[in-house]
Amino acid sequence: MAIGVWVSLTLYFVLMIAIGFYAWRKSTASSEEYMLGGRNLPPSVAALSAGASDMSGWLLLGLPGALFTSGVVQAWIGIGLLVGAFVNWIVVAPRLREQTERYDNSLTIPEFLARRFPTRALALRTVSAVIVVVFFAVYTASGLVAGGKLFSSAFSGLISVGGVSDYSVGIWLTLGIVLTYTVIGGFLAVSLTDFVQGCIMMIALVLMPVVVLYGSGGGGFSQASETLATVDPNFLSWTHGLTFVGFLSAVTWGLGYFGQPHIIVRFMAVRSVREVSTARNIGMTWMAISLLGAVCLGVFGRAYAVRNGLDVKDAETIFIILADLLFNPLVTGFLYAALLAAIMSTISSQLLVSSSSLTEDFYRLFLHKQATERESVLVGRICVLLVGIAAAIIAGDPDSRVLGLVSHAWAGFGAAFGPLIILSLTWKRMSGTGAVAGLVVGAVTVIAWIQLSWNSSFLGGPGVYEILPGFIASWLAIYLVSLGTQSVGEFREVKVR
Repeated sequence: MAIGVWVSLTLYFVLMIAIGFYAWRKSTASSEEYMLGGRNLPPSVAALSAGASDMSGWLLLGLPGALFTSGVVQAWIGIGLLVGAFVNWIVVAPRLREQTERYDNSLTIPEFLARRFPTRALALRTVSAVIVVVFFAVYTASGLVAGGKLFSSAFSGLISVGGVSDYSVGIWLTLGIVLTYTVIGGFLAVSLTDFVQGCIMMIALVLMPVVVLYGSGGGGFSQASETLATVDPNFLSWTHGLTFVGFLSAVTWGLGYFGQPHIIVRFMAVRSVREVSTARNIGMTWMAISLLGAVCLGVFGRAYAVRNGLDVKDAETIFIILADLLFNPLVTGFLYAALLAAIMSTISSQLLVSSSSLTEDFYRLFLHKQATERESVLVGRICVLLVGIAAAIIAGDPDSRVLGLVSHAWAGFGAAFGPLIILSLTWKRMSGTGAVAGLVVGAVTVIAWIQLSWNSSFLGGPGVYEILPGFIASWLAIYLVSLGTQSVGEFREVKVR
């Protein structure tokens, strides 16, 4: 392994840890600072932090791998995500920023739901916190799988220690760096590192497809099209083999945005409601460029592999293979850092949200209601460590698929929290009993759908992505139960001064 790669990666690791120490000095004196950065994020930081924490290792591994294998038809996932993210910024972001502050300065999603529906406060905080921790353990594991794949593919045989595989070392090394800056610096460290990592990711996703197409062995767009036609005449088709059910399963990924705690918590931390629109414009531009780059990487990476006789055993490692083949070691190290940025930005956000729920919705609710701010921050740091270790254990299987793990966790959050968040912010008639019903029905539907394998094959036909039935079932449960129960005094009107 060329020394330039190690130089770039070392600089990246040092920068991330330095940001953690900066944030520690700046913003960890209270729970609000440790968990929400004092609600003082500039629009650019909030936007790229939301984007980077969303676009985990699946953006550089899972999505390009799906396109590499199946062709352009898989791009509908990206289109669904783009639309879903835009609607999320329009509908959820400004309302959540305003209402979480109005409802007694709620610091976590479970805490907001409890104060929005005081008649079912205990049930909402407990159930939602359990869902957050369980699904985030799986989601965080997907990021660690991506880290393990990076190190086992790029550093094969170079970092194994005492019989421990490169994959396992990669998992624990990735987790160790993330834990360092997350435990030290809290939400501000996570948000600032997300901003830097988001910039690195976007540059890499613009650079890589251009070099794959027009660098040595590329041949340009026309040559790539001809090569792909020999692989499969329908490789560049948007619709070939796409059933209506398959189309719905792809585009309904966008429904997941409304219920992702690690993304929507960024909305709660923007400096003011007025600056949400600025953050939205920045975030959507970043996301469009990054998704387009990932699509091009998967498609043109397949053309490059065929033209040059590359043996790609795992399609999800195409980014790693091309980074090693096509670039100067210093640039290769930068590209590896981009992949780590995608992985670590999401892991850190998920660990912090899980920690916040364990601290605010378990420790301070059941174990020590009068905990001081200093004690709460300490407990939060311990919880970050515990959830990280649990995720590393789940990620231990090197045959795990990044996109598969992400899809299950994404569906779980989207179905459980998506309808709940939208309706709690927009429908005054919604009741606390309806909120609990939607939360439970959404999560149970997703888990049951997966267990019955209906996401692979449904009624003898193609599988239906579990978020669609889960989202619909949750929405209906909230609506019907709310109509049949009381919601007196639960929605607080905006006070006119």
